Amino acid sequence: MSDARGGKRAPAGAPPAGARGHGFGPGGHRGGPMGMGAPVEKAKSFGTSLKRLVRYLRPRMASLIAVVVLAVASTLFSVLAPKIMGNATTMIFTGLMGKMRHVAGAAIDFASIGRIVVLLIGLYTVSALFGFLQQFIMAGVAQKTVYDMRRDVSEKLSRLPLSFFDGRTHGEIMSRVTNDMDNISGTLQQSLGQIITSLVTILGVIVMMLTISPLLTAITLVVLPLSFVMTRIIAPRSQKYFAQQWKHIGELNGHVEEMYTGHPIVKAFGYERKSIEKFIAVNEKVYDASWRAQFVSGLLFPLMTFINNIGYVAVAVAGGILVTRRAIAIGDVQAFIQYSRQFTMPIAQAANIANVLQSTVASAERVFELLDEQEEVPDSPGAAALASPRGNVRFENVRFSYAPDAPLISGMNLDVKEGQTIAIVGPTGAGKTTLVNLLMRFYETQEGRITVDGVDIRDVPRGSLRRTFGMVLQETWLFNGTIRDNIAYGRDVVTEEEVHQAAVAAHADHFIRTLPEGYNTVLNEDASNISQGQKQLLTIARAILIDPAILILDEATSSVDTRTEVLIQKAMARLMQGRTSFVIAHRLSTIRDAKLILVMDHGRIIETGTHPELLARGGFYAELYNSQFTGANIEAEAAQTARPLAMSGPAS
Repeated sequence: MSDARGGKRAPAGAPPAGARGHGFGPGGHRGGPMGMGAPVEKAKSFGTSLKRLVRYLRPRMASLIAVVVLAVASTLFSVLAPKIMGNATTMIFTGLMGKMRHVAGAAIDFASIGRIVVLLIGLYTVSALFGFLQQFIMAGVAQKTVYDMRRDVSEKLSRLPLSFFDGRTHGEIMSRVTNDMDNISGTLQQSLGQIITSLVTILGVIVMMLTISPLLTAITLVVLPLSFVMTRIIAPRSQKYFAQQWKHIGELNGHVEEMYTGHPIVKAFGYERKSIEKFIAVNEKVYDASWRAQFVSGLLFPLMTFINNIGYVAVAVAGGILVTRRAIAIGDVQAFIQYSRQFTMPIAQAANIANVLQSTVASAERVFELLDEQEEVPDSPGAAALASPRGNVRFENVRFSYAPDAPLISGMNLDVKEGQTIAIVGPTGAGKTTLVNLLMRFYETQEGRITVDGVDIRDVPRGSLRRTFGMVLQETWLFNGTIRDNIAYGRDVVTEEEVHQAAVAAHADHFIRTLPEGYNTVLNEDASNISQGQKQLLTIARAILIDPAILILDEATSSVDTRTEVLIQKAMARLMQGRTSFVIAHRLSTIRDAKLILVMDHGRIIETGTHPELLARGGFYAELYNSQFTGANIEAEAAQTARPLAMSGPAS
């Protein structure tokens, strides 16, 4: 399908790229335990993209070093706490056993235990404070980094040619700017700190366990491989089912959106039963895949808990034996059990972060692909604005094609004088809208040149050139805001009276005043709270307000009724007086008064002249014109013939 500028769009039903693969299940939650169940999108060039992402972090290297220091300090303080707590337990146990054995002077040293409790409170407080500072600094680093990336993307989008947007769905571009950026932001803020914390915790816990008992440490490490084996067995299976779940959910969402968007057509053609049957079939697939995914991924935690409990029992039994042999203090056994519990969590976190990092680098790669897109040809260094544009336009041997192997316009020559109204007609794909794209420098000519008032448009800054034109397209574009703001969109400074005059000239003032808020009525995102014809009137009022030297009207009255079209034609006639105007039309009745009509076919101007002259020639234009009205006459005759037949009823 083509847009109003003649560019190609991807199918409307195509899912936006990047909507999947970020590790989130339905409802925005991560699928499966620890996020490992959702399908992970992998980068094509992990190392290159990661290095490029790190370059965005370099300006904040001092903050990152501070984060690392704080993470290490916070983790070390929390790792030391169980060992100190074990000393308190040993003191209590020793004192109680001494009393039970009636040892002289045996008592619980509450003063020492109190000092240990105060020390523990201090350690945990300092650890929490360092953790808070780490998160605070990392949040700033993450948001500033993503801010820089968003700024670069925004600036890049403003420098990209129209062909980039014509060749991609809006959803794909928006996905890179929003979903992928959010994915990068979340990982930078959470996962980087987790990586540091996990590594320090693993190393610190191993060191502390070895200082307590190498034998118990060996028992803990022997159980550890079982956790990896279970993860390796379950994770791939759950990811397969989660991938199926995502696929079927996409099918279901697409079907529901399609059916509700085309609800009148579904009702008109009696498609309800088939629609429901398809919904049920796809919904069954979603149920089956979701059930399997949740069940398989749900097995991991119970199995991991079971394995950890085996390790806990083994450590407790072995520790008890060592205590009875006086090879280890009972408080050290308590501390060791706490360490063994702490040991498995950072390993699971590290495995999860590896998956998240893959997805994040893939998102970064998609953003970098956007940043590496070829930009539009920059304005020439000596480009100068048009001071007082008059509207003389000239095409000199212009050649252009959207695809190298499919030439569209070749050797076009056209000389339009100031104040002339030029109508451009021809079949679909003849190159009519392409002329507008070339005039506005949305696309660049491959050969030849286009001049305005004798100045090559490549020697005029794009901003200055485009302010010379006023455009009304077949596809209306209005933004979320008041009607007043939408009409005044093309002017920096405008008075209330000028807005009203433009609306009156476009025959939009009456319907605007009938709205509850009048000119202060707020249009929603797609302006669906007014009719299509009213949208068109507002865009025409916008073009009238900017008072351009050159007008471009691309099927400007296609969405209004016949009576309103006549009124707009009169307003346009007044507006176009003294201005160069390019009018693209399929309804040839609307351009009969044009000073010059260009007939295009396959990118070439095959006929020129006024309406009477072209009809008199009996050529291509005459065929187009007569076919429109002949078709209308045939339909009218068929309707008249059918009416008496219907009234007479069936033959007896």
